[in-house]
Amino acid sequence: MVNYKVTVHTADLDEAGTSNVVFIKLVGTDGESESKILRRCCGASPFKRGAVSSFTVSCPASIGNLVLIELEKKHSRYCPKKSWLPAKIEVNSPEGDTYNFPIYRWISDSEVHRFREGTALRVFEESHDHGRYSREQELDQREKDYCWRVYAEGIPHCLATDDLDNLPHEDYFSSIKERQLTFTLESGLIQLKLEGLANSKENWSDIDDIDKVFLFRDTNIYDYVQQHWKEDSFFGNQYLKGINPMLIRRCSALPDNFPVTDSMVFPGGQCSLADEMKKGNIFLCDYKRLDGLKENYIDGKRQYLRAPLVLLHKTPDELTPIAIQLKQAPADDNPIFFPTDSEYDWLMAKIFVRSADFNEYELNVHLLRTHLLAEVFAVSLLRNLPMVHPLYKLLKPHTNGTVVINHLARSLLISEDGFFKNYTSTGGEGVITLLKRSLSSMTFSSLCIPEDIAERGLEDVPNFYYRDDGLKLWDIIHRFVQGVLSFYYKSDAEVQKDSELQKWIADIFEHGFLSQKSTGIPRSFTTVAEMVKFVTMVIFTCSAQHSAVNTGQYDYSGWMPNSPVSLQRPPPTTKGTTSKAKMLQTLPNKGATARGMAVLWLLSKQYSDFVPLGHYQQHHFCEKVPCKLIKAFQAELEVLSALIEARNKSLEIPYTYLDPAEVDNSLAI
Repeated sequence: MVNYKVTVHTADLDEAGTSNVVFIKLVGTDGESESKILRRCCGASPFKRGAVSSFTVSCPASIGNLVLIELEKKHSRYCPKKSWLPAKIEVNSPEGDTYNFPIYRWISDSEVHRFREGTALRVFEESHDHGRYSREQELDQREKDYCWRVYAEGIPHCLATDDLDNLPHEDYFSSIKERQLTFTLESGLIQLKLEGLANSKENWSDIDDIDKVFLFRDTNIYDYVQQHWKEDSFFGNQYLKGINPMLIRRCSALPDNFPVTDSMVFPGGQCSLADEMKKGNIFLCDYKRLDGLKENYIDGKRQYLRAPLVLLHKTPDELTPIAIQLKQAPADDNPIFFPTDSEYDWLMAKIFVRSADFNEYELNVHLLRTHLLAEVFAVSLLRNLPMVHPLYKLLKPHTNGTVVINHLARSLLISEDGFFKNYTSTGGEGVITLLKRSLSSMTFSSLCIPEDIAERGLEDVPNFYYRDDGLKLWDIIHRFVQGVLSFYYKSDAEVQKDSELQKWIADIFEHGFLSQKSTGIPRSFTTVAEMVKFVTMVIFTCSAQHSAVNTGQYDYSGWMPNSPVSLQRPPPTTKGTTSKAKMLQTLPNKGATARGMAVLWLLSKQYSDFVPLGHYQQHHFCEKVPCKLIKAFQAELEVLSALIEARNKSLEIPYTYLDPAEVDNSLAI
């Protein structure tokens, strides 16, 4: 008789423990144990939250190298059915070997669940019948659990689920996060109702009254925005330091539909557009994707959205707007506005730009380019790669929570009765149209920050902290990914013959990018380098990129006049007709302002289940090399975090959105 020591780790999360009876079977290369009940004679449940409990499983003889374990949880009339979240199980063999079995999955039924030993294996390395069978069964079940759905034609597909309760168990939403989201939103709305604003259709009579909406819910940057939102230098610098760093590009030639002349922007003749463009000092922001979108009606009242072009000029000290055209087609009723115009003509032009930026940013830059793509990466991962696959082990912590938060976004934000429909100018048809246009123009290179920065000509623009911090983060992530994947894939041939890996990328190409070759997204991998680059992009998108465009939403958009969710009047068609009163009539009413601020506060919060980039609560790897690489990854991130913190001390507006200590490991909010 030989004994195996089995140590069970239950996750330290709310409701993770169970008092139900647990059975285990050990399966090895030379045999298997009987199904053994894991029980203690007395005392508290060995599977309570955070418990680490050891048991002995005896076999007549050694069963060889362990391949997998089988877990089964049963309840009785004395022990009501209760879900259980085991984190991992360790088994010490009589030969002195230690086997690790990562689990990190909820077990709620009484079925037999199989879990592989933690050493990563690709499909062509499977040499044991039990291992091959287990792998096939796992993927068969995943294909049934994780089905694709076409939410709307022309945008990335999503997970087919109508109810959070129907999600597969490994993607159950943390009860902590659910309660926090509910509390945050409800507490904000309660305060708004007490102020009598949540359902108000009244217009603002004074800008300063807006600050009364969230009396105790401001941030340092929010305060700065409130004080400086009218200033040209702040308007320009938001394209470099704000929450939408993805639109600005260096301008080497004016678009034909933007007829700006030297005398318009440099009336004193101090310089010329041609010379300044040659020097790299002219920049363009073009909101052409918004052109012709069907505008929303809120409470029966038409809202207004324009597709502006903005010309900016860089001097040694600042980046400022020098010309704004609010519609794409030049016309007599579409004047070009300049800083030399009257105060409210110029301010109104900037307000229409900032409202356009809010809609472009939220739907394209934030929703599509992080949330919807991350869900595609996550669903394809779950459908095509078993837990024992090295890429599953690498990417699973960076996709945790994504399908659930996206389900909530679809139901609460872009649904028929969601926030965008009820309170923004793109609500309704405009949302889907803009998402379609954005996806059709997306490229793989635009998702890779080194290529995107170069393509937009922004390599040497000063004080561009998204670029500075983002490029460093990309390099750190790339080195980590290269180290891990090169450990498992020694040649391009191994990449090519990994059928599961090829199905993963093929699924992404089809369901994420709708098989559009123009995107440059690979439909298969032929080299290790190609795979490493794509996986780097996936991790960067799900962590750093999302942080860059999500965390500062309330900072920069909480003060409504800086980012109006909608506008109630059209822009001026003739100069000299705008006034403070007309501006106030144009801005969103009190109810839309209040609801917008509540949603932005909800989405910008850091929740208690936040996990910083590179910190892994789920330990999927057990080999020494990847574990060593994880520690090196964490060390590099700590160094970068210290550098960013030191730099920010000297900045009037600190840029923290890509500080690794502030970047979430996955897109979970």
